[in-house]
Amino acid sequence: MDTVFLRDLKIDTVIGIYGWERRVRQTLIFDLEMSADVAKAAKTDKIEDALNYKSIAKRLQQYVSESEFELIETLAEECARIIREEFNVAWVKLTLNKKGAVRGATDVGVIIERGERT
Repeated sequence: MDTVFLRDLKIDTVIGIYGWERRVRQTLIFDLEMSADVAKAAKTDKIEDALNYKSIAKRLQQYVSESEFELIETLAEECARIIREEFNVAWVKLTLNKKGAVRGATDVGVIIERGERT
């Protein structure tokens, strides 16, 4: 199986457990790896035969920007579910980065994998 990836997707949202976090929008950074068979798209050169990463990015931007979860774990899980269910992706690896969440650390976040890589 092949991998389609999307890196450094920045989306602003309300996220966090503290009062001040509930009053501001913070930028989250997503990296995605998704299983896909690119052979048909490579042969036909048609977007209809490809995993459309632009559509995935737009869907996540819409969903995340409207969400107001407390935990990044919950948001990551829901984003992985959307990718798998709405875009028929068998396996996804999703990295969600909340830069600046911990003083002294450059990055903080979660990495989840869902589904079976074929």
